[in-house]
This record gives sequence, C-alpha cells and structure tokens, in this order.
Amino acid sequence: MKDDFSAHAVGLTSPAEQAEAIMPSDSEDLPRATRALYVGQGGDVAVRFVSGDSVVLANLQGGTVYPLRLRQVLASGTTAAGLVGLS
Repeated sequence: MKDDFSAHAVGLTSPAEQAEAIMPSDSEDLPRATRALYVGQGGDVAVRFVSGDSVVLANLQGGTVYPLRLRQVLASGTTAAGLVGLS
C-alpha cells in the first residue's frame, strides 16, 4: 500500500494511526498514552491524564472523539461504553 504521508512527522494534531479498545481498570494503565478518546455509548468517564491529574468527565456524548491525553480510564465512575483509545 502506498502511503503519501509516511515521511511526515506525527504530532498531536495528526490523525490517529492506532486504535485500541479500552477496558476501564482501577489498577492498570493503558498500553500507550492516547491522543484522543472515542466514546461509543455516552455516559461518564473517569480518567487519569498523562500529567497524573484525575477527574470524572460527566455526560460525554456517544459517537464523539475527545482530544484527551490519557494514561488510564478508571472502572470506578465510568458508565460510558465502547471506549477506544486513539494514538
């Protein structure tokens, strides 16, 4: 497959190149930090940012990509489903 953009630098504003389903966990970090979070089914998402700050993001809408640099999605406090980490 030809990739006309293979020589371009990857940055935070670049399109995602990888996607991983997220299983929320109160003890495990994500395999890699995200550039964005896709929420399939809306609800609350409890997160820990790469900075270490934690917060519950209330009432995120399903079918939406949020530009969030996350290290963890916590099970406690998360009601949204269909979460995908984009990096």
